[in-house]
Amino acid sequence: MTIAPWRATCVQMTSDLAVSAANPEAAWDIIRRNLATGVRMIEAAQRHTPAQLYVTPEFAFQGAPHSMPVARWIEQACCELPGPISEPLQKLAARLGVYIGGNQFESVARWPGRYFNTSFLIDPRGEVILRYRRLTTAAFPSPHDFMDEYLAQTEPQQVFPVADTPLGRLAMIPCSEIAVPEVARVMMMQGAEVILHPTNSRKIPAEDAAKIARCSENKCYLISANVAGPIGFSEDRTELGGRSRIHDFHGRLLAYHEPSDETTNVSALIDIEALRRDRAEDDGPSGLLRSRWEMYRPFFAKASFYPANGFLREPMGAVSETARLLEGARQNMQQAGIVLNNSGKAGGRH
Repeated sequence: MTIAPWRATCVQMTSDLAVSAANPEAAWDIIRRNLATGVRMIEAAQRHTPAQLYVTPEFAFQGAPHSMPVARWIEQACCELPGPISEPLQKLAARLGVYIGGNQFESVARWPGRYFNTSFLIDPRGEVILRYRRLTTAAFPSPHDFMDEYLAQTEPQQVFPVADTPLGRLAMIPCSEIAVPEVARVMMMQGAEVILHPTNSRKIPAEDAAKIARCSENKCYLISANVAGPIGFSEDRTELGGRSRIHDFHGRLLAYHEPSDETTNVSALIDIEALRRDRAEDDGPSGLLRSRWEMYRPFFAKASFYPANGFLREPMGAVSETARLLEGARQNMQQAGIVLNNSGKAGGRH
């Protein structure tokens, strides 16, 4: 079936911090206000320039937990998915007949004491059809922390999920994980054509470059919605968001808004048929047709740096507990000759 060009819109919205609340009740008042902001902006955008898909920022509804201990953050602001954060967006998606991409800190009953930075996609029926739990993170728990148990209970295709929809094949990657090439690569290998990118970040040139690289190397569109006003990790509220953008499958900029005010003006047409034609063409050594995956596999098979299952038996209690894992990763990379010690030599045999 041919897919006609369709419109995607970034919801660059302000977000208050649930971590600043004195108790869970006050925190959920903040979350509900944030949700109302997102709903209001999507409704207004749909009246003005209707779109088929909207993407909201990372941390848009809860804010960032800062250094709050894991157990307290779960009690303060986390919930299941679907749940009280997704439900207003599910009702909105069904009422308007649109897709909505969102992000939340998700707690899961089967894994008590853990939460995830989870990106999700709601379809026009109001159903959650995609859930991606962020793997690479410096500040939050990750499925990699208890990898053996997580993989035993999670279908392989749901570790890096791709939703096959009437708009094309959609995937989600939050914030700075766009700078991890392997995440987008694996999603492309499962067919992803559009990457939805909820983000909450200050201006980082390396990440801006990564957005372009992920599009061009994987032949994917990127719809990147950043927060308006202060970013979630700015405790003094001086570091600003803004810079929401949409790139095509060559990395070309289709829509961009530099300031950090609230806006839904970052909007563009997504042409999946053009992307599919481009993927099928032999366009030189950077094209997907000439990829040489077999040569890379032995190196990936041997790579083991940041220790998996670091919190297999007991969930992470605080981010500070990852220090021992970082030291393990450093030692592993020294043994591999990637990180040099103070003498300028690798730590292992050579």
